Formats: sequence, structure tokens, C-alpha cells
Amino acid sequence: MSTSSATLHLDDKTFTSSTSGGVALVDFWAPWCPPCRMLGPTIDAIADEYAGRATIAKINVDESPTVAGSFGVQSIPTMVLMKNGKEVGRFVGVRSKGDIAAALDKLLD
Repeated sequence: MSTSSATLHLDDKTFTSSTSGGVALVDFWAPWCPPCRMLGPTIDAIADEYAGRATIAKINVDESPTVAGSFGVQSIPTMVLMKNGKEVGRFVGVRSKGDIAAALDKLLD
């Protein structure tokens, strides 16, 4: 589904080590979710734009229920903003590229 090589596809096993340092945006999604599919290209564009500055990752909630549960994800898409392995914010639902970029820029400053 992803066309960006900069977007990481994580699961229950790879999540912690991939998001423990720096700034990360984790998109919790599922392939059967129309809003998630609509958001996908935006996430990939953000991943390309922020490559080397922030980790941009996707987690399929059907394949990785442990991570989704640990973050209390109840609706998808949910995007969790992290800094140094800790949640510092989240978006629930589809957001514009500008909204997501502004949140990442604030964490990177």
C-alpha cells in the first residue's frame, strides 16, 4: 500500500526499537478503513519530507494489536506523535498534511 521507502512498517516486535529516540509519528491504520487509505499518501509524503529528521511509521492494528492496545487506540486512523519514546500528542481521524507537518515541526524545534 505504501509507495514511500521512507515510511517504516512496524509491528508488535519492531515497534519499540524503531521509535525510542528522536521524533516519531506513528499512524495506526487498517487496510479495510477508507479514511486510513485516504490518509496513506499524506503519511508517505510526510515520510519523504521528514526523512532523516523524524521517524514516520505505520502500524496495521489488525496485525499488531498489542501496540495499538498499549496506546489505547480505539478509532482509526490515529496518529501518535512521540519524542524520545514518549507520546506527546495525537490526532484521531484524517488530518491535512499541513496540520501534521506543523505538529512535527514544533517537536523538531
